[in-house]
Amino acid sequence: MAIVEFKNVSRVYRNGDHEQRALDHVNLNLEEGKFIVVLGPSGAGKSTLLNMLGGLDSPTEGTIVVNGRDISTLTPNELAEYRAASVGFVFQSYNLIPTLTVIENVALVKEIAPDPLSSHDMLRAVGLEDHIHQFPSELSGGEQQRVSIARALAKNPHILLCDEPTGALDSETGVMVLKLLLSMARDMGKTIIIVTHNQNIAKMADVVIRVKNGKIRSCEEQDHPLAAEEVDW
Repeated sequence: MAIVEFKNVSRVYRNGDHEQRALDHVNLNLEEGKFIVVLGPSGAGKSTLLNMLGGLDSPTEGTIVVNGRDISTLTPNELAEYRAASVGFVFQSYNLIPTLTVIENVALVKEIAPDPLSSHDMLRAVGLEDHIHQFPSELSGGEQQRVSIARALAKNPHILLCDEPTGALDSETGVMVLKLLLSMARDMGKTIIIVTHNQNIAKMADVVIRVKNGKIRSCEEQDHPLAAEEVDW
């Protein structure tokens, strides 16, 4: 069953007479419960695709349907509700609140998510159970990234959108996080979409999407994706 449908979607940015077409008439169907990797060079349109699916940006033309709902027609308040109920985000910037402890940063999702998971369980899953009372400034960049991943998972979203989620992590921790994301897709039926430059992560994907110059160049299913520990990192 398709959980996401892009129908002739374009996103055009204009600056005076200059026009930049970040996405160019994209058509895409994504099934529920898949681990999906989006590959492409910088400026290809990967992050624009992710932002529009997350309701952070709107298409210039076309429609985006998520769970049968056209999110491209939603008001700002409706988009905020959509993001709160349906979507989790992991960005390259950690977006942690510096005056809150690790556990408090993750527990924030309880205020907006309709069915959150345990903050303690998610921090344990990313290996930070011994750091829950520390503040972000007391953590390394990789540890802060793991807090942001735990927060996104604790939200228990239908779709998790990840922009280079392992970029700040060492290979051992990156494998641990990817195993957790794979489990969210395989065991819990979540749709995980990762934007990355890392070809190794693509080896684990159910679906690999390649983007270039704002267009989908290919969208291929993989019959036998590798497990995280099977990839030569």
